[in-house]
Amino acid sequence: MPTKKFKPTTPSRRHMSVPTFEEITKSTPEKSLVVTKKKHAGRNSYGRITVRHKGGGNKLKYRIIDFKRANNSPATVVGIEYDPNRTAYIALLQNEEGQKSYVIAPVGLTAGDKVYTGPDADIKPGNALPIENIPVGTFIHNIELYPGKGAQLARAAGVAAQLISKENGVAQVRLPSGEVRYIRLECKATIGQVGNIEHDTVKIGKAGKKRHMGIRPTVRGSVMNPCDHPHGGGEGKSPIGRPSPVTPWGKPALGYKTRNKKARTDKFIVKRRNAK
Repeated sequence: MPTKKFKPTTPSRRHMSVPTFEEITKSTPEKSLVVTKKKHAGRNSYGRITVRHKGGGNKLKYRIIDFKRANNSPATVVGIEYDPNRTAYIALLQNEEGQKSYVIAPVGLTAGDKVYTGPDADIKPGNALPIENIPVGTFIHNIELYPGKGAQLARAAGVAAQLISKENGVAQVRLPSGEVRYIRLECKATIGQVGNIEHDTVKIGKAGKKRHMGIRPTVRGSVMNPCDHPHGGGEGKSPIGRPSPVTPWGKPALGYKTRNKKARTDKFIVKRRNAK
């Protein structure tokens, strides 16, 4: 997916780039697979802000994605669509019974292609099958962590994990972050790399585009007063006055480990993403 650049007619257009959407073949979503999406502006069930800098943004409808791939009947790709809720594009499938569903669109999947699910499926992009039936070395995405729960790993635009080995009922999978992890052989995965691979080259260009995404401005702590932030205060453009940056609540902002030291899933991690 190439990106389109603009002539610098305004300051915001100077560096802006947008996708060309060449892969998109269908512009309107399937009504039966669209539901209302409520905005929370970073607030939890108590109404307290737990994620800052959220609010506003365009109205969105949520597309129901089939991450479980439980129906084993062959399906035909009706079209590739844009999804405002994720970086990847989505593909609308229709099976032999006439049922429609959305899946994440991998690279190379186009309208009219056939998609299969089950242990006997071919090793082709878009086909979903248990990891025990996938050859070692294959690139996969939409990986389950628990059989039947639905895909949880490798779902963003352009990413792919690689199946490294299979033994003793588990497989070793190298995730896009570099982490190597054990995953049970009964878990399903989809063949191929997620589409929209040039998503990370898009330049937003202007502040208003972030507001359309529902992201509000972030104020630097160094320009605040001491009563508002640990970095605040000082004459002129002062250093933060600390060995390393901290959050507004005084916790280290760089390199602070937030993972539970007793996490029960530690035994499934063979190699951490940041291991030296």
